[in-house]
Amino acid sequence: MSQAVRPTWVHAFILGTFCAGFGVALALTDDVTKAPIKDRALEDKMNSLGQVIPKSIHDNNPVTDAITLPNPAAGGHGGAPAETIVYRAIKDGKITGVAFELDASGGYGGPVKLMMGIAPDGKLLGVRVISHKETPGLGDKIDAAKTDWITRFTGLSLGNPPADKWKVKKDGGQFDQFSGATITPRAVVGGIRHGLEFFAANSARMMEKK
Repeated sequence: MSQAVRPTWVHAFILGTFCAGFGVALALTDDVTKAPIKDRALEDKMNSLGQVIPKSIHDNNPVTDAITLPNPAAGGHGGAPAETIVYRAIKDGKITGVAFELDASGGYGGPVKLMMGIAPDGKLLGVRVISHKETPGLGDKIDAAKTDWITRFTGLSLGNPPADKWKVKKDGGQFDQFSGATITPRAVVGGIRHGLEFFAANSARMMEKK
């Protein structure tokens, strides 16, 4: 009887060994691929920050000098996350600027993710769109690779222009909309204004040294 049972047992053992070996190989592969993915994400983050925080104003790594703040817009504007990571530029021991991501709601294809850099005096150091699903040839003109529209916000602040002018021209504001595409620039202008308001409400905390 043991001779009849042995083949089944042996097959089960072989199958079990194969499955265990496959699981180990899969785990090792996962460990090997995690590091490059993490490195690529860090590189992308640094590239985005480099577009809104000039290298000349910091001698640190803003990614490692980041703080996390509660986001009062959570559940509201753009389906914002509960917390916002604030990346801080520091030079000679002084905080020279901050940057953070923001989801601008109301885009034609959904929320538009922005990266905003702001100086201690509240002026924009730069704004870039880091992801969107807007229509090619129309709404995608918000991308700095397509036009210079997004670069025109550099140097502006909550008071410049006045609050009632933080709109596209079609709505009575200062900013150009695109021919055939008003929804996208309207969303981005509104998102930038909300970002400036977030900075104004949290600037003291953002400028605190660790």
